[in-house]
Amino acid sequence: MAAERAFEGRVAIVTGAGRGTGGIGRAIALRLAGAGAKVMVADVDARIGETADDLRAAGAQAHSHVGSLAEEANVEAMVDRTIDAWGRIDVLVNNAGGGIIRPFLEHDGDSLRETIARNLWTALWCCHKVLPHMVRLNYGRIVNIGADSLRTGIADHAGYNAAKGGVIGMMTALAREFAGHDITINTVSPCVVNTPRFRALKTSNPALAAHFESVVPKGRAAEIDEVASLACFLARSDSGFITGQEVSVNGGSAMP
Repeated sequence: MAAERAFEGRVAIVTGAGRGTGGIGRAIALRLAGAGAKVMVADVDARIGETADDLRAAGAQAHSHVGSLAEEANVEAMVDRTIDAWGRIDVLVNNAGGGIIRPFLEHDGDSLRETIARNLWTALWCCHKVLPHMVRLNYGRIVNIGADSLRTGIADHAGYNAAKGGVIGMMTALAREFAGHDITINTVSPCVVNTPRFRALKTSNPALAAHFESVVPKGRAAEIDEVASLACFLARSDSGFITGQEVSVNGGSAMP
């Protein structure tokens, strides 16, 4: 299948796709739409509508949904809106997340619960509500955005890693459970990414930013498009024999 129109006739949901949430989700949504997909973009930030506007301006069909996807009712509403608009869901990209990064003993119950909710509950509820529609189609592609810190054990990531590790555990079980329906579930796990948030960190805490980059043999953060391109590859129909896999985009910071 030609990559340039690989998603013609497909419907995708991309979470965490607002301009203010790091840029990875928005980049994935733009790539999917550019390759023919109809796209529902979602975010807790009301500015998610700007991403949908950008997709429509580029000629794609797009809608946006605002709300915390850690809450079951919000996910149900997003899925229902997608089905009402286009009648199907072929692709789900679980990008919504973001950790509270701090030393483990400086966490409290609120910060740990928020970190788990942002990263694990969002992915869990989205899978739970989208999978019945994929089973009905006997087709689906789910791509989670994970974290390479699970491999590297980088400082201050214990709470975040607990949440992302849960996503990996969910992925492997779901990949086996739904393989017979031509539904694949994979995870793209980047190291530090050159998002607006990371560029701000270089100004506010240059020592911490330098530490994050120091574990990467290539000596730099990953670019947003380097993450988005792999996510979109795994979302294609002709990636159908790849499932239950965590794929790192890490510049060599962790190797088998």
